[in-house]
Amino acid sequence: MRVTFALILTFAAALPLAAQTPRPLAGSNGDAPAVSFRPFFLAVAQRPAASETFDAVFGQTWQQFWGGGVQAAFRSGLFAEVSASRFENTGQRAFVFNGQSFPLGIPLTARITPLEFSAGYRFRTSSRLIPYAAAGIGRYAYVETSDSSDSGDNVDAAHIGYLVLGGVEVRAQRWIGVSVDVQYTHVNGILGSAGISQELGEDNLGGPAVRVKLLVGR
Repeated sequence: MRVTFALILTFAAALPLAAQTPRPLAGSNGDAPAVSFRPFFLAVAQRPAASETFDAVFGQTWQQFWGGGVQAAFRSGLFAEVSASRFENTGQRAFVFNGQSFPLGIPLTARITPLEFSAGYRFRTSSRLIPYAAAGIGRYAYVETSDSSDSGDNVDAAHIGYLVLGGVEVRAQRWIGVSVDVQYTHVNGILGSAGISQELGEDNLGGPAVRVKLLVGR
């Protein structure tokens, strides 16, 4: 994940150096279109609020999501976007005894698929650096399966969650932008009703995340 983030940022930083003929960056006064639809690639590193549960099952707290989406950026500074991403990892079932978790050696695969909608404002302080903030709502699908377990132990659920985020976009080139932001999601209704998440008292599938987006468009 760290290598991917580094490559994206390096690519963005290198673009202006390769340009033969400098052009005004998109978004300068009089240059920005009324609305620009910008597809993007998304890489996410999330530390789930249910960190003890994820650490017991997968042996690590930070989890990786990959996805993409599209953003509509308006000349006024307003923007709206929709994104879809996916996390999938295989660990093992665990149990808690005297406050400590122990693996059971039973393989478990979990998949999380967020579909998120957000809207916010881009604060254009310069043509190159654009801070922004937004809030939104999402649908979070969670699937948990284990080949050696009874079908009743598997989980297939979805729930609505809420998000807030803030970050900065760097206009690396006329048609390329890279943004880095911090997002927090709150998703109740999936974890906490059974299994190790119930034993640990963790019921929020969301949590803080660092997101990197590679945007294409003005």
